Parts: sequence; C-alpha cells; structure tokens
Amino acid sequence: MDVLDIGCGNKKRPGSIGLDINPSTSADVVHDLNVFPYPFADSSFDEIHADNVIEHLDDVIAVMEEIHRLARPGALVRIAVPYFRARWAWIDPTHRHAFTVDSFTYFDRNHVHSRLYNYSEARFDPERIVFNETIPGKRLTRWFANLQPVRYEVKLSHLLPLDDLTFYLRAVK
Repeated sequence: MDVLDIGCGNKKRPGSIGLDINPSTSADVVHDLNVFPYPFADSSFDEIHADNVIEHLDDVIAVMEEIHRLARPGALVRIAVPYFRARWAWIDPTHRHAFTVDSFTYFDRNHVHSRLYNYSEARFDPERIVFNETIPGKRLTRWFANLQPVRYEVKLSHLLPLDDLTFYLRAVK
C-alpha cells in the first residue's frame, strides 16, 4: 500500500511517505503545502493522512482537491483537525481554520451541501467522524459525541467542549 503523510513533522507514520514544508522534520519530500500541485502523480496513494495540518493551510478547498487528485479510487483519507469549540483551536496563532462535524459535508456527494454549494468537484464518501480519537479523558462526553455527533454539537458542545475531530473519508472517482 502507498501511504502519504501530509504535514508529517517528526511523527511520520511508519511505512509512509512524509510530506512537510520543514526540512528539519522526518519528511521524505519537502514542499510548501500551500503550493499546488504537490510533487506526486495523480492517483498515487491508497491512504492519505493529514494529522493536525489542514488548519494551518491557506485554502482548505484547494487542499481537499489536491488530496482528491492524489488519492486512488476508494483511497482512505484520514484528516484530524481542531474542533471549533476547543480552547486549543484558536490559541495557536498559526491556526487559520477550525472545524465542525459538518465541515467536510461540502465534499460528500450525497449531502445537500455539495449540491447547493458546488465549491469543488472533489468528492469523498464519509465513513465516520471521531471526537478526541487520540486525546485521553472526557470519556462520557466523548462517548456521546461519537454516538451522535450532530446532536452533541448542537446541544452539548458549548457546555462540554471536546478538542479535535478525525474524519475518515473514501475518495470517490
């Protein structure tokens, strides 16, 4: 399997190709992630991971289009981002974006957002959304949020905020 780790930093996934702007990281390929295209051929990867990197980039839509270009049909795309309610989402001055459970519905071919607001041709089928996948604690809140993400966001997230979201998507081509 060919795996790309976008914004790998010094925690590159084992067996993956690491892509990062910083030459002092574990990156195999050094490239500015705000400059397109990335230096890979179309449909090169079976898996693409972007772990806490998209929030730092200028144009989320352009990044998603580039991820779509690089993904093989049916490729797994895993994107971890800060949750908009989290204190950590805006404490970092390099964060340009924070995300909700519906942020990637604009790329879901079956969601009304992708039909009403055709910002991009890139399409992904969502598999699941996971709150606080790698952050311990807040077990009860996390359990409910992962059981009913939209209901949690509307009814409880302002009282019991979680920290991040991980989206699991499949590239549609």
